Amino acid sequence: MTAGDGGNSGAGEPTVLHVDMDAFFASVEVLRRPDLQGKPVLVGGTGPRGVVAAASYPARVFGVRSAMPMSTALRLCPQAVVLPGDHSLYRQTSSRIMAIFRDVTPAVEPLSLDEAFLDVSSARSLLGAPDVLAAEIRNRILDQEGLRCSVGVARTKHVAKLASDAAKPQVIGGRIKAGLGVLVVAASDEQDFLRPLPIRAMWGVGPKTADKLARLGVRTVGDIADLEVDSLIACVGEAVGRHVHALANGVDDRQVEVDRPVKSISQEVTFPFDVMSPSEVNSCLVSLADAVAARLRSSELFGRTISIKVRLGSFETMTRSVTLTAATSTSQEIAEVCKVLFADLEAEKDVLSHGIRLLGVAAGGLSGSTTRQLRLDLEAGGPITPQSTSGDASLPHEGVDEAVDEIRTKFGDLAIGRGGRSIRPDKDAQP
Repeated sequence: MTAGDGGNSGAGEPTVLHVDMDAFFASVEVLRRPDLQGKPVLVGGTGPRGVVAAASYPARVFGVRSAMPMSTALRLCPQAVVLPGDHSLYRQTSSRIMAIFRDVTPAVEPLSLDEAFLDVSSARSLLGAPDVLAAEIRNRILDQEGLRCSVGVARTKHVAKLASDAAKPQVIGGRIKAGLGVLVVAASDEQDFLRPLPIRAMWGVGPKTADKLARLGVRTVGDIADLEVDSLIACVGEAVGRHVHALANGVDDRQVEVDRPVKSISQEVTFPFDVMSPSEVNSCLVSLADAVAARLRSSELFGRTISIKVRLGSFETMTRSVTLTAATSTSQEIAEVCKVLFADLEAEKDVLSHGIRLLGVAAGGLSGSTTRQLRLDLEAGGPITPQSTSGDASLPHEGVDEAVDEIRTKFGDLAIGRGGRSIRPDKDAQP
C-alpha cells in the first residue's frame, strides 16, 4: 500500500478511484462563513426529531457523527453551531466538483453530491499513474473550491471505497489526526488491507447482519474470508452470504457505471411531532409533490409511477402507489394522485388515529419524454384519480409550473411554495 508516493504498474494495476469529500456540507458552510473555522459545526434538523446530516471534524472530537439524533449531538457538544443546510449551494458546489472529475476521465459514476467512482484506466497513458491523478484531483478541488477530499485507489470499487475511508482524517484520543489524503491499495496488498477491517466496513453488512455474524465469532473481514461460503449462507442467507464472501476475498466485478439512470425521485419530511390532522397531511403532500415535480422538471424527466410513504409514530411504515397511463411532471397532478392514495390508505388503515411521523412522495418509472392528449372531462375540471389520470392533466397547469420554476430560479428554492409551506427540492430527499 502507498500513500500517493509513486505509480503502480503491471497486471491488476489499480485504476478505480473513489473520491469522497471530507465533511462536505459542514465544510461548505465553514467556507461560506470563515468565522466558523475550527468550531464544531453541525448541519441538520433542529426539531425533536432532527438528525445530523454532517458534522465538522471539530464536532467529531466530541463523539458527534452523521445520522445521529441532533438532540444527542447537542448533549455531547452543546457549544456546536447548528445550521439547517443549503442544498442549492451544495448542489452547485457538487456540480463544479464533478466537472473536475470529468476533466480527468469521462468514466465518472456519482454516488451522491459528495462522492463518486472514477475509472482512470484510459487516462493513464495521457495524464499519468492513478495515484498521480488522485493527487491532482485533490489539489484541484482544494485550489478551485477550497475544500478537501480523500481518495482511495484500487483494483475494485469495494476496495477503493474502503481505501478512501482509510485515507480520511480521524479523531484519535480526542484529537484530529490528518489523513493520508490518497491511499493506493495494490492488488498484491488487498488481503493485507482487507483482513483486519471490521465487518461493518463492508458493503452489505448492516447492524442485523453483523449481529448474526458475531454469533459465529466473525468480527473481521478476514474472518469472513476464512469461512466456508455455505456457513455464511446458512447464517445470513444466499444473496448476502455469497456477496460478502466474494468481497472479503477481493472479488468484485462491478464496473464504474457512467450516466447511471435515475430510477426514482423522492422527497420526505419527518414531523417534529406525530401528525393527526387530515388538513396538515394534505398540505404536506401538496408541498412534497411540488418538490418532487420541480426536481422532475429540472432534470427534464417525467414519472409514471407515483408513490406515497407513511411512517407512523410506532415506526410502522406503509407505502401505496399507482401507475398512470402516461408520465407526468406536473405538481398539481402528482399532488392530486398522492391525496387519493392517502385517502385510500386512511380508509383502509386509519393511520391518522395512530399519528404520522413521516410522509414521503416519490415518482418512479422515469422517462425523458411523455405523450399527452387533452381529454374533455379534465378540460372541464373533472376530478383526477389514479383510475382516471393519464398524464394529460398536466396541460392546464403547465403555465403555473413554469411560472413557479422561473420564480425559484430567480429568487431561490424557498421563494414560493405550495400547500402552505416551502420544501426545498433535495432537502430530506431520498436517492
